[in-house]
Amino acid sequence: MKSTCVGASEGVDSGGGGDRAENERAKSAVESIHSSVKGVGVVFVALLVLVVLISARWVDHVPFLLKTSSSSSSSSTVTEKQISSHYDHAHPKRIPISFACPPNGTSVEHLSCTPRSPPLRTTRTAAGTKTCPGYFRYIHEDLRAWRGAEGITRAAVEGARRFAHFRLVVLGGRAFVERYARPYQTRDVFTLWGILQLLARRPGRVPDLDLMFNCEDPPLVLLDRYRRRRPDAPPLPPLFRYCKDHASADIVFPDWSFWGWPEIKIKPWELLLEDLRKGSERVKWKDREPYAFWKGNPSVSPSREDLLKCNVSNGQEYNARLFTLNWDSETQSGFKKSDLASQCVYRYKIYIDGKSWSVSEKYILACDSPMLLVTTPYQDFFTRGLMPGHHYWPIKPDRKCQSIKFAVDWGNSHPDEAQAIGKAGSGYIQEEVKMDYVYDYMLHLLTEYAKLLRYKPTVPEKATELCLESLACAAEGLEKTFMMDSMAKWVHDSDPCTIPPPFDPKELEEMSRKRDEAIKQVEMWENSYS
Repeated sequence: MKSTCVGASEGVDSGGGGDRAENERAKSAVESIHSSVKGVGVVFVALLVLVVLISARWVDHVPFLLKTSSSSSSSSTVTEKQISSHYDHAHPKRIPISFACPPNGTSVEHLSCTPRSPPLRTTRTAAGTKTCPGYFRYIHEDLRAWRGAEGITRAAVEGARRFAHFRLVVLGGRAFVERYARPYQTRDVFTLWGILQLLARRPGRVPDLDLMFNCEDPPLVLLDRYRRRRPDAPPLPPLFRYCKDHASADIVFPDWSFWGWPEIKIKPWELLLEDLRKGSERVKWKDREPYAFWKGNPSVSPSREDLLKCNVSNGQEYNARLFTLNWDSETQSGFKKSDLASQCVYRYKIYIDGKSWSVSEKYILACDSPMLLVTTPYQDFFTRGLMPGHHYWPIKPDRKCQSIKFAVDWGNSHPDEAQAIGKAGSGYIQEEVKMDYVYDYMLHLLTEYAKLLRYKPTVPEKATELCLESLACAAEGLEKTFMMDSMAKWVHDSDPCTIPPPFDPKELEEMSRKRDEAIKQVEMWENSYS
């Protein structure tokens, strides 16, 4: 009887006799059937085990299991403990960050905060061994005034209350806020939202602290007012803010717009940074309009109003294309003319202060177009790492029009050098000011600040606990959308970047000298040009 499982040689005489060959083929076929049945059984058992694993929510281990079982060179048995250990080392399980709002129609006024994840044991990874960008060194400079034996006393913190919009106390990873005044728009709300993201991203890493925060533009803690000329002089008040100058002692913190600016529909930084990157790729630099571009609200400062004199509409060509932005009209039209990613179509972009510093600097830098920076005394946390002539082109504040004209003429006649400045600026903002570094800066700053406190923080009598639920559940419209868009997704158990050491006085002097020389070089070229 012929087997139906005989292969391609069926019916071919091998020269050894038909019956014997037939028997051998039949025997081989039976063995093949047994082997196949056995194989099916193995596959069935394997599938059954896989189903059990899936039902037990071990799906994360499946890729490793399949890889292990496919290896024929290893005869050792891999235990569940070994699998978990290997997987956690190669692909640490990420803990999601989430919260739940009460049902629609339910009041959120008395919403209780959900306990967050317990502190994680830090896992040292390659990311944790990276040194932070150089501008992190200014954390030490901002806190230098309090590094003496006296440190930061409760009296010093209380002394900053008259400047503050809110007081933040962190105890055991929980945030408590006492509000004193309402700032412009939702600056305080999104600043606090950013701090809550840090607490959620790195549970147990933010130390207990007590600080005062002001959300307006100009620096407030002027050093000359607090020189210790008298024994009874008040202590220097530590005040957190968004910018400072050389005459002030404000402690610089990332501004609210990193988590979104709903009033003018500016997305959270992580999303907007990607939009700006794509926008800068739409038109090559050499194909862009060969002028300097600025669009904004000129009414906030005399310097901006003066800038408008450089517009071509005034009858003289200064290589500038300047546009007034009316935010009331923009709001009514749905912000159709203020999309930042669509503005990367000019070869040069102008930065100029508002009331003092402006959040627009990071958006301007991200376009691959050289930033023409009207020289300013104000700096925020990351701009202190910028170097004139490398990351941007300096513009004289008292000769704006002539400086802008020369900068554009020089760049158009030196396209390679101009593009290099644009690339350096956008590279800086894309790589060194991404959100991971923003959070690391916040963590290092708060950690170093807390080390200087000479008292144990306590919850103020009128403070309320703040958490993701209490802010997001009460928000509406774009405010809520931007909160959700900027919300941290996962708990981070790896180390932050390593903060570099403080500057020594000679380093600061050398950096100041290099900046001055770069600006003077541009001024010499400009003077010889005119």
